[in-house]
Amino acid sequence: MLSEQKNINLISSATSKPNIWENHHHQVSLISPTKNGLKSLNYQSYSSALKSSNAGSDITSSNQQNNQVNTQAIALTSAQPDLIVQNPVAPASITAGSTINLNYQVKNQGAENAFSSYTLFYLSHDQTVSDDDVYLGSDYVDGITGGAYSSESVALKIENNLAAGSYYLLSQANGNGDAIESNVNNNTFAQAINITQTKTDLIIQNAVAPSSISVGESFKVSYRVKNQGVGKAFPSSTMFYLSRDKTVSNDDLYLGSDEIASLNPGAYSSRTVTFSIEKNITVGSYYLLYKADGNNNVVETNESNNIVAKAIALKNSFSSTNGYGLINAAAAVAQALAQTTFADVPDLGGHNWGADLIKAPEVWAKGYTGAGITVAVVDSGVDRNHRDLSSNIWKNTKEIAGNGKDDDGNGYIDDVYGWNFVSNNNNTLDKNGHGTHVAGTIAGVKNSFGVTGIAYNAKIMPVKVLSDNGSGADSAIANGIRYAVDNGANVINLSIGKDQPNTDIQSAVQYASSKGVIVVMAAGNASGSTPYYPASYAKDWGLAVGAVDQSGNMADFSNLAGAELLSYVTAPGVGVYSTLPGHKYAAWNGTSMATPHVAGVVALMLSANKNLTDAQVRKIITTTASNSLTA
Repeated sequence: MLSEQKNINLISSATSKPNIWENHHHQVSLISPTKNGLKSLNYQSYSSALKSSNAGSDITSSNQQNNQVNTQAIALTSAQPDLIVQNPVAPASITAGSTINLNYQVKNQGAENAFSSYTLFYLSHDQTVSDDDVYLGSDYVDGITGGAYSSESVALKIENNLAAGSYYLLSQANGNGDAIESNVNNNTFAQAINITQTKTDLIIQNAVAPSSISVGESFKVSYRVKNQGVGKAFPSSTMFYLSRDKTVSNDDLYLGSDEIASLNPGAYSSRTVTFSIEKNITVGSYYLLYKADGNNNVVETNESNNIVAKAIALKNSFSSTNGYGLINAAAAVAQALAQTTFADVPDLGGHNWGADLIKAPEVWAKGYTGAGITVAVVDSGVDRNHRDLSSNIWKNTKEIAGNGKDDDGNGYIDDVYGWNFVSNNNNTLDKNGHGTHVAGTIAGVKNSFGVTGIAYNAKIMPVKVLSDNGSGADSAIANGIRYAVDNGANVINLSIGKDQPNTDIQSAVQYASSKGVIVVMAAGNASGSTPYYPASYAKDWGLAVGAVDQSGNMADFSNLAGAELLSYVTAPGVGVYSTLPGHKYAAWNGTSMATPHVAGVVALMLSANKNLTDAQVRKIITTTASNSLTA
C-alpha cells in the first residue's frame, strides 16, 4: 500500500472512466485523454490496479468483447522523506567515564519534507541496533525540507563501568520511528570506536584516628587517598564505618563520607574530617574502616585494596536510665572558660542541699552568680512580690506601665512584667504556685532566709502559659517561648510536658536555639522509659532533665533518658525547698523541680561566657556531667 497523503499520477490510454477500488486516506490524480487534451480527475481513493469496466458486475453489455480496457505498465512514484546520518565526527578512542562530543548531520534525501524527529545513539558490538546495545542518549532534530540537511551536535557520556574493548558508535536517524520514510533500512550510521579504561588504583594511606572515642562526642580522623594507577581517577567518595571486623558489611555503623576530587596518576589528596557517634551502641572494641571509592564508581585495576582498618575503643558515658548523669556546675562553668574544674568548697547544708549536690557554691566562689542573665520561667506565672524574688524580677524598661499603649512595639500592651498567654493580658502573677517554686530554685535571692537560687543574681522573666489549675494550650506555650526569645531571655525554663509531640512547640524550641537561647525541659513524672515532650526535642535542641534524690539516685517517678541519644542530665528533684506565692515556702517533688537547677547552671555558664551557643552549652553540660552507669 502506498503511503498516506501523496499525489500519484496514473497515465492511461483508456477512453472510458475506470472503476475505482477503495484505498482510503490518499489522494490521486488520474489523467485521461480527451479531445481537448489531458484532463485531471481528482478522487479521495484509488486502486493501484485498473480492472475491466464490467468485470465482476451484473451490467449487461451488447458487446462483451470490447469491455476489456487496453492497459499499459504503470509506474508508481513516492515523494516521501528519507532520513540518514552523514558526516559524523567522533573520536576513534575514548576512556570510560569521559564524554563524546559528537558532531553530525541528518539529511533528508527524499523529495518530501520531514517532520521533527530524534536521533538515538548506542554503543554496540555490531553495526545494527539491538536490545543488548548500550543506549547513550538522544538528540532532537527539527523538521528538514526535501534534499536539505541539519547540522547537529550532542554530548554522550560513557559510564565508568563500561568494559574496555572495540565497539561501534551507532547514530540512528528517526530513532523513535516518528517520521514515515520511503526507506527505513538506511537510518543507522556505524563508526568504529575503541573504549579504554583508566587503569586507576585508589588506596588509603597515613590513616590517623583516636584510640578511643565516646558516644555523642565529635572526633577527627586524617588520611590521604592516593591513585597508584597509571590512569586518571575520576571523583570518588571515601566512606567511613564502625565495624566489629575489618570488612564492610550491612551490620556496620555508617559514619559518613568525604568527597575526593579527580586524581592524576601518582597523585594523592590529604584529608581531615570530623565525625560523631550519634547512636547509642554497645561499648567495646571496634575497627574504624576507611574505604576509598566507597560507592564503587571508579573502575580500578585492584578493587580489593580500598579498605584500611584502625582499631578503636568505643566508650559510652550515656545511659538509657540517667542520660549523661548528674549535672556538675563547677566543671561546666570552668569548661565554659576553658579552665579545669573549680576546687571544692564546704557545703552549705540545710535547704541548700540541691546547690551543694551540683557544686554551685564552687562556682559562686569564683564570682559567677548569674548576673546579667535573664531566665524566662514559661509556666503558671511568678509571684513577683515574693520577698525572696522581687529584687530579681525582670522588667521591660521600654514599656510605660499603665498607659494602655504598646510603647516598645513588640505587639503586647503594658507587658512590663512579661505576658499572660492564657488570658491575653499583662497579669503574670501566679496563683498555682508551680512557676513561683521554679523561679526560687533558679534565682532566689541570696540572703539570710528562705532559699538561695542556683543563679541568685539572674533575672526572672515571668511568662504565664498555664492556667491556675496547671494546664495550658500548645499554642500558648509555643507563643510564650517565642515571646521570651524576642524580649531578651537568655535561658528558658520549661517545667512542663506531655506524652505527645506538638509541631508548634517544636518549632518554637528550634527558634530559640537558632537565636542562641537555651531551652531547659523537664523529662516528666510518669516513670516512663523515655522523656515527655518537649524534653524529647533535646535530641536536637536544648536540654532534658530527669530527677534524682539527695543521694543522687534516680527518683522513681522520673521519666528516664531512653535508648535514643539526647542531651539528658539529672538534677535534684526530690524534696526541693523553694518559694511559693504569698511569701511562703515548701518542699516539692518532680522533674519540674530538677529542671530549674539546670537552668540555673546554664545561667552561671552564660554569666561567665555569654558567647556560648546552644550547641556548645549542650556539649559542655553533657561532657562534664557525672555518670557511673553504663549504657
